[in-house]
Amino acid sequence: MTRTVHCKLMNHEGEGLARKPLPGALGERIYNEICVEGWQRWLQHQTMLINEKRLSPINPEHRKYLEEQAEAFLFGGDFDQADGYVPPET
Repeated sequence: MTRTVHCKLMNHEGEGLARKPLPGALGERIYNEICVEGWQRWLQHQTMLINEKRLSPINPEHRKYLEEQAEAFLFGGDFDQADGYVPPET
């Protein structure tokens, strides 16, 4: 049986993650408040940041930056875009 959460990013009920995606308090918050669809959107954005800004997830400074960006992206803060990024028109 799947778990449902009210997703803070998507602002609707959705399937919850199967496990905490990150260690610590941020991972717990994401597990409790972000749905699978919202997490997938973050992973796409994170991939764009890693590629465009040439980040390495094994670098502690880069990892800290990505955690800060994840929190901002998922919970309504001011997050970075890749240089020259133009969001698609909806």
